[in-house]
Amino acid sequence: MEILILATYSLVVWLVFIKFKLLPWNIYSQVAVVVVALAGMAVTILLLNVVAPSSSDVRVLNYAVEVVPRVTGRVVEVPIEGNHLYRKGTPILKIDPEPFELKVKELEASLVGAESSAAQLDQDLRAARNNTRSALAQLDLARTRLNQSRQLSSEGAGAHYDVESYDADARRLEAAYHAAMAAEAKVQTELDSIVGDEQSSVAVTRARLEQARWELSQTIVYAPADGYAINLQVRAGSYAAALPFRPVMTFVEVEQQVVAFYNQNELTRVERGDEVEIALATLPGKIIKGEVDSIVWATGQGQFQASGVLPNLPAETDRAVPPQKYAVKVRITDPENNVLAMGARGNGAIYTPHAKPIHLIRKVILRVNSVTNYLILKLH
Repeated sequence: MEILILATYSLVVWLVFIKFKLLPWNIYSQVAVVVVALAGMAVTILLLNVVAPSSSDVRVLNYAVEVVPRVTGRVVEVPIEGNHLYRKGTPILKIDPEPFELKVKELEASLVGAESSAAQLDQDLRAARNNTRSALAQLDLARTRLNQSRQLSSEGAGAHYDVESYDADARRLEAAYHAAMAAEAKVQTELDSIVGDEQSSVAVTRARLEQARWELSQTIVYAPADGYAINLQVRAGSYAAALPFRPVMTFVEVEQQVVAFYNQNELTRVERGDEVEIALATLPGKIIKGEVDSIVWATGQGQFQASGVLPNLPAETDRAVPPQKYAVKVRITDPENNVLAMGARGNGAIYTPHAKPIHLIRKVILRVNSVTNYLILKLH
């Protein structure tokens, strides 16, 4: 575009000074022509970089989910193919469910036993209370006879042997009474251990059963979103482990972001909603329309890591680190190109509401760059 402007300017100069000789062509006019050309080009370029900033680093980014199964087992089926579009919720991996089904059946049987044991506790409590009352009645009778034998012995009407015999019986029955009370308290404690509305052993078994059923449901892994399974290597017979550092596949979501990186002083006039045009190498000759979604006003250079060490700031004599660029998130509005290739790179431009007439220069430059993407410059 700059060449076209210079060519037009040169034509005007030739017509004015050479062809029609409207002005004299001398050293003064020659210097004026060169100065005006240089000044005009400099002002145009500087103004263009403010009202229509461009970026040579535009990227198409997709979310990639590392698929890790929630349970460990042998893979029995992989019902998908790599690099094909699948909708969210589609089964993408099946793990052998037999060990988990057996665990569920085992805990279902245990739950029935626990519920039966909980019902038996009521009967055990009634029996324990009867035993306690019976032991107390026998103990009271033994104590009464012991007191009577002691009174008779003190009056000389009874034998000392009877006192010792009734005393031994009373001690034995007292121990039996305390044992009955302890048995009754134990049953009562088990009945009082309630979790929610259920006895504790029943609640524990039920929770383990729900966990086993959940693990059984996790033997089928579903697509986390609309997308593609890239580089699918897992096969039936493989062993899938529920470990975060051992994913079985990478699932690339259809949802994507387009980000353009700009120098820190290029975004002074850029606002949300400004028009954006993008030229990607994967789509030569095409211009993709969009608008500014947001600007990420943050870089890694603005952050210090939390530690007990004081920040080590560079000295003035040290080589300065160049400032990092800010990212501009672009929302694609072009219905024909709303799905782009993941990892595509290219150029882009933002058109602010200021100095709109010179936006044409940036648009022409961007379209020329898009056409040059047809050129494949290699010798093999």
